[in-house]
Formats: sequence, C-alpha cells, structure tokens
Amino acid sequence: MAHEKNHDYHILNPSIWPFLGGLGGFIMLFGAVLWMHGSGPYAFLIGFALTLYVMYAWWAEVVTESQVGDHTPVVRIGLRYGFIMFIMSEVMFFAAWFWSFFKHAMYPMGPQSPAVDGVWPPVGIETFDPWHLPLINTMILLCSGMAATWAHHALVHENNREDMKWGLILAVVLGVIFTGFQAYEYSHAAFGFAGNIYGANFFMATGFHGFHVIIGTIFLLVCLIRLQKGHFTPEKHVGFEAAAWYWHFVDVVWLFLFAAVYVWGG
Repeated sequence: MAHEKNHDYHILNPSIWPFLGGLGGFIMLFGAVLWMHGSGPYAFLIGFALTLYVMYAWWAEVVTESQVGDHTPVVRIGLRYGFIMFIMSEVMFFAAWFWSFFKHAMYPMGPQSPAVDGVWPPVGIETFDPWHLPLINTMILLCSGMAATWAHHALVHENNREDMKWGLILAVVLGVIFTGFQAYEYSHAAFGFAGNIYGANFFMATGFHGFHVIIGTIFLLVCLIRLQKGHFTPEKHVGFEAAAWYWHFVDVVWLFLFAAVYVWGG
C-alpha cells in the first residue's frame, strides 16, 4: 500500500531508449560526414537503422502506456504541450530557409554592389511556373488537410470510426500523390542544387518540406493502423491529434513556400 499510486502523473521507469537514440543519431551524422568524404554510406546506414528502431520501439512503449491507462488527463496535457513546442521548433527551422531565400532575393550578390549588380533569380535560372504543377500540388495538400480534419471531427464529435477511417485513407493517399508530383517536378527542374544560391535555397526549403510530408504521411498511416486495432476514443486520442496538428503545420508551410518561393521569388 505504501507504493500505491495516488496521483495523476506518470512516473517513468528507467529506459535505454534515450541513450540508444542519441547513439544512433551520433553514428548517423558521423557516418554522413564520412560518406561526404568518400568513405561509403555504411556507418550512416547503421546509425539510420538504429535510429529507426529506437523510434519504433520507444513510440510502441508510449502507445502501450496509453492503452494500460497511464495517460491520465494531466499526462495528456503534458504530451500536447510537448508536441506544441516541437512544432514551434519546426517553425524556426523553416524560418531559417525563408530568411536565406528572402535575403538573397532582396539583396542578390553581384560582382560589384549586391543591390545594383545582382539579379534574382540568377541569370540562366529558369524557374517553375507556379500556376501549373505547384498549384495542383497546393490543392492536393489542402484537400489532404481537409480529409484529416474530417477524420478528427468524425472521431471527436460523432465517434464515427468508419468516417474517421476513410478520412485518414484519403489524407494518406493525397499525401503520397503530393510526394510523387514533387519528385516529378524535381526531375524536370531546369537548375540544380549546386552552383547557384537560388537552387540551393529552393531544394533545401522545398526538399525539407517534402521530407516532412513523407513523415506526416507515415504518421497518419500509423494512426490508421492503430484505428483498425481499436485505439482512439473521443476522449483519448493524443497520438492522432498530434498527427493532425503536424499535417496542418505541413499545409501552412507549403502555403508560405508556394507564395514566397514559387510566386514571389520566381
């Protein structure tokens, strides 16, 4: 009785996952440096595999904790705050790429004076027409966000698991289509990553966004699998809520990319 839990907090047991996650991240980044210096991708792939394993195993434990009742209302609030701070860090990550793009667009570097001799986009760069494939991709991603919202509304307000399932399926399918169109666009780019600041900024900003789309699609797919296993209720659905927040964040970032990089920057 002396050790019986009489509070709403979740006291975690000692875990090996933070250590293994840090080790995997270090090996992956160190291996990337070695790969860039011609030593091959093997160290990078080992670190990447270890990082993926830690992500799967650690999050599986979190899901189990939720199912056995450890995620009390107080704990769920903490999880939401933690994810909000993660989204804020992602906002600042993309702010760096927007800063670089706007800086070079407004003050392009020329041989004499940056403000007089420089031009943007640089001479020889043929930019994408924003009103063709980029606009189509914008509509696809916005429709995917609407599907995720439909799934969230179906669960929270109606407890309709069938509509939630189809909302998630539609969001995932549209996310995959967006990624396919993005890859098609990259394959037809008239400029490369190296050799000019426009290409470097374009591919870093849109490429990292594309990476986030892939992560978000997997996030929603995992929620769909969990739904099929009977997880989530109108009261307890923090995992799905986090996935929906992440997906809407990806939507908003793309709107800024479309307006700034494709329309204004082109």
